[in-house]
Amino acid sequence: MTISMYAASVPPITRSLTNLRTILNKAAIHAEAKKIDPSVLISSRLYPDMFPLSRQIQIATDTAKGAVSRLAGLEPPKYEDNETTFPELIARLDKTITLIESIKPEQIDGSEDRTITLPMRDRTLTFKGLPYLLDYVLPNVYFHVTTAYAILRHNGVDIGKKDFLGNIY
Repeated sequence: MTISMYAASVPPITRSLTNLRTILNKAAIHAEAKKIDPSVLISSRLYPDMFPLSRQIQIATDTAKGAVSRLAGLEPPKYEDNETTFPELIARLDKTITLIESIKPEQIDGSEDRTITLPMRDRTLTFKGLPYLLDYVLPNVYFHVTTAYAILRHNGVDIGKKDFLGNIY
């Protein structure tokens, strides 16, 4: 049995971003209930040299939209990275999920050997499609979603493993 590139990319990425949206909604409710300025949570970090919550969301969505677009042979859309509120971060997640869900399986399937170039600040990385997805994209999406979860949990938001994984059990 084989798994398609679409099945290995779109559903797990969409699930992670959807669960993250639920977590952000809970964080917004928590901030309101506890009379915490939402910007305190949005600018929170796990450690001083790490990115804040807002940037974790931006990177997770950039990685997701970039991956699905590149695997489909499309140019990834650019986002402003100017979100400062929970509604703006949730809207960014919604926009990304909508984009990802608009890609059809036939656009991604067969991209295992597609050459993917990824411009970075100081260099350009080159991958084949399958290693790009498995070794770069999925670990990065999970890292930034996990870090966002950890920032909020560390700050007292009542979330747990079921929120991170979603309704799978």
